[in-house]
Amino acid sequence: MSLEARSICKAYGGFQALDQVSFRVETSALFGLIGPNGAGKSTLFSVLSGFLAADSGSVLLADRPIDSLGAPARARSGMVRTFQVPRDFRHLTVRENLAAAAPGQTGETLMGLFFRPGQVRREEAEIAAKVEGMMRFLRLAHVADQPAGKLSGGQKKLVELGRALMVEPRLILLDEPFAGVNPVLIGEIMERIRELNARGIGFLVIEHDLDALSRLVQSLAVMDRGRIIAQGVPGAVLDDPLVREAYLGGVV
Repeated sequence: MSLEARSICKAYGGFQALDQVSFRVETSALFGLIGPNGAGKSTLFSVLSGFLAADSGSVLLADRPIDSLGAPARARSGMVRTFQVPRDFRHLTVRENLAAAAPGQTGETLMGLFFRPGQVRREEAEIAAKVEGMMRFLRLAHVADQPAGKLSGGQKKLVELGRALMVEPRLILLDEPFAGVNPVLIGEIMERIRELNARGIGFLVIEHDLDALSRLVQSLAVMDRGRIIAQGVPGAVLDDPLVREAYLGGVV
């Protein structure tokens, strides 16, 4: 499966946030996206994930246009996103946050709750087992019963990743997974991403920590003023004069 942007444009009044943005990401990839503040990265993520409609251009998933699909339908199709500021349920525990993200629960409807109690119980048992496995994988079992609002920044990022994984995606859009995270947990998050990628899940990652990102991804694209100005392997991209000028101010 692949995610492709074709000539995506988005404007806010007279400000052109996205200007003919085109690229393609395979599900086997670890792909990074960088750029200065205001370059259009978050707007692009919102368009790709269905939270925002483009003015023109097209988004394709598995070579099929998905412009008419909202965020929930795109998630069901195999693509989910996280946010720079985790959108957890602060008063729910880690275990409850992960369980709440499981899709298609029969018990969420009155009809299912009252007329399919056996199915509801089976699903709840399956979700509980999946949650326990997810917490072990993400090294969150020791905080399973703590409210999400009391976790550290890095732990919240792991919960956000876990919530995305509960949907069983094939491609995850990560928005600044290392922001506000201490170096030890950055390494932990990177290890989990690499392991998930080895299992066949692709990642498109926005990140300002260039050192961590360049060690994680295989390919890197740079945005400036709504356009992609460079793309390739991280070392070559970061040495590009246009990147130095637009993103790094001429220095590395």
